[in-house]
Amino acid sequence: MARPTVNDIAEEAGVSLATVDRVLNGRPGVREKTVSRVQAAIEKLGYVRDVTAANLARQRRYRLVFVLPDVPAQFVDTLHEAIAESVSTSVVDRTDVRIVSFPNDNPHALVKSLRALSAADTDGVAIFAQETPHVRDAIARLKADGVPIVALVSDLPNTGRDHFVGIDNVAAGRTAGFLMGKFIGNTGGSVMVLVSSLQARDNVERRLGFDQVMAESFPAIEVLPSIENHDDEETTTRLVTEMLRKRPDITGIYSVGHGSQALVEVLRGHERRHAITLIAHELTRVTREALRDHLMDAVISQNVGHIVRSALRVLRAKSDGRDIVSSQERIRIEIVVRENLV
Repeated sequence: MARPTVNDIAEEAGVSLATVDRVLNGRPGVREKTVSRVQAAIEKLGYVRDVTAANLARQRRYRLVFVLPDVPAQFVDTLHEAIAESVSTSVVDRTDVRIVSFPNDNPHALVKSLRALSAADTDGVAIFAQETPHVRDAIARLKADGVPIVALVSDLPNTGRDHFVGIDNVAAGRTAGFLMGKFIGNTGGSVMVLVSSLQARDNVERRLGFDQVMAESFPAIEVLPSIENHDDEETTTRLVTEMLRKRPDITGIYSVGHGSQALVEVLRGHERRHAITLIAHELTRVTREALRDHLMDAVISQNVGHIVRSALRVLRAKSDGRDIVSSQERIRIEIVVRENLV
């Protein structure tokens, strides 16, 4: 049996092709009774719309925006690289992508950037940011305007975002806790915890998961309060150096954020570097070198290319009103050690 076409729908519903096109694309100007008749014809015929072909016929291009913090953390650089790579290899998807950067310590600048976007020039937004009341309001405005929103890497669950693309950060923290406990073993001691910010949801969730496992399985190891470095290298150098001086019993360091050159350099010159287990997140140039140099024991990572491709797929699907394939968009937690580093 031949695949049903829009002509078949028009004939079955007793309407024009223009009316079918309006209903399929959700455009106004069609009476509710007529919309119901067209939808009934679609269901009866088993019509499945070829969105790609439809977009090509209309010369439609997706206008998608990534909103990323402007920080020295190399993980953000890897996101930029992955976005550039995805755009260069997805010409067939007819997708225009631009990146909007904002100062990481200035939520008002982020809100200003979000307010500059609208459905008139944007078909979807992927945001990597901290959740604040002002950010929630700005996202709510975009949602009300019909712009799909994806939270990237760090979830924004209270904003009404359409989807989260990233790993389960609580599970990632639990993984780090399991590895830390196994590496330290029966030596006990204490663990320093270095976070980018306690306002960043991914940092908070990782710390939560880490604490759960350490309390459940390794109670002899003392987990110290979080130290915030706000992704500032000078602050990191000062705080880590001071903590190592004050606490000679430190046998482990858990770097919860997105990597730090300063942390690695402090350990490189520290007399007890071989007695300290270091576990961090995100595979970057810094963490790769630290693994190779035996300064870092494990990296809890996520495939950045997969994150970007997933965000693009989800935003296109949401823009078209299509369902997503959940299994395809699941980001897996990866454990990288020196022995499996490529």
